[in-house]
Amino acid sequence: MPQESSSNSLFAFETLESNVRSYSRSFPVVFRTAAGAILEDEDGREFVDFLSGAGTLNYGHNDPDLLSEAIKYLDSGGIVHGLDMATSAKREFMECVDAIILRPRGLTYKFQFPGPTGANAVEAALKLARKVTGRSGVISFTNGFHGVSLGALAVTGNRYYRDAAGLPLAGAVFMPFDGYWGADNDTSDYLDRVLADASSGVDLPAAIITETVQGDGGIHPATKDWLRAIERLCKKYGVLLIVDDIQAGCGRTGSFFSFEFADLAPDMVLLSKSLSGCGLPLSLLLLKPELDVWRPGEHSGTFRGNNLALVTATAALKKYWTNEKLSQCVTQSGRLAGERLQQAAQSGRDHGLAVRGRGMMQGLDCGSGKLAGEIARKAFEYGVVVERCGSEDQVIKVLPPLTIDRETLQRGLDILDKSVHESV
Repeated sequence: MPQESSSNSLFAFETLESNVRSYSRSFPVVFRTAAGAILEDEDGREFVDFLSGAGTLNYGHNDPDLLSEAIKYLDSGGIVHGLDMATSAKREFMECVDAIILRPRGLTYKFQFPGPTGANAVEAALKLARKVTGRSGVISFTNGFHGVSLGALAVTGNRYYRDAAGLPLAGAVFMPFDGYWGADNDTSDYLDRVLADASSGVDLPAAIITETVQGDGGIHPATKDWLRAIERLCKKYGVLLIVDDIQAGCGRTGSFFSFEFADLAPDMVLLSKSLSGCGLPLSLLLLKPELDVWRPGEHSGTFRGNNLALVTATAALKKYWTNEKLSQCVTQSGRLAGERLQQAAQSGRDHGLAVRGRGMMQGLDCGSGKLAGEIARKAFEYGVVVERCGSEDQVIKVLPPLTIDRETLQRGLDILDKSVHESV
């Protein structure tokens, strides 16, 4: 096979990698190095990263303190792969999460380490909810996204991903998310009516699974009142509440958990993406102790509890979550990003541009995938990596690292603003 090795050449990817690849199509360069909020390609060109590994790099690329702990651990001969055996790294991680995150928030959970992806955590939670309740159905919401393995895909709304399943997806009923029928319609009332009505055709489910801010579904933040209403309905009907905090968690909205502002205490919480702190695969299912009805080994996985990732996750907790500095920074930066996006939206008011989000999870709804695609393409040409989301890829999803400095954030927002002006 002929070879091509010039810098930024995509030849090997186009000839050897599967057609399923996506991000390399949107950002057609070869990235080589990264630090903080900056990516660099093989030609040495810098890009401001408003993608953050789809929410996996909340603390930026290659945080030196986290990498230092990883290198120190590897040099020490520490366990890297240990199935679910007891290790020093796992013990320290669990004790740190309990002391730094859970107990100060009045939360008590047991830890389950499923496979290393967010979808693995979703699968484990759905399976456990069915085992606990003896019921099979699950209620999810319009525009919800929870992964593309079959169980997670069944509770994911997007038809593009569902169509790729190859078989009918069962076990889930979809209800309207907060705001789906407009701001004046409380969709929790409809859910209550459906669950109360024995003739609604909707059986009492094992669980309700929700995001507090829908990410891939189009950046739809739920209100405090709606989330509290969903929790009340779960208690009223004996249904388990699962909060998927895989993208919105680990500080993305300001607090460590995205549901803290609503004072929720979910039955299960799903974490992944930024949990490891530096992009290593790791996921976690937090479950209330009374739900822990598993028998030993009943739910398993070869790569559960990645010890190197646990080391960096612990380092991230100690560095960023023993005080309020990061949370305050996210609030301030998120306000700035929201204001700048609102200004950009004003230039496209004839196109109905709108801004939604919470914290450093912001979205610019362009009304059409074509316009959003043009904006994202121009932004990349000018030096910003940003992706689209929503049912028709019509929303520009702005997810900078939480640790981005003000100057770099402004630089990226300037480019995005320029891209909007040139596209509308």
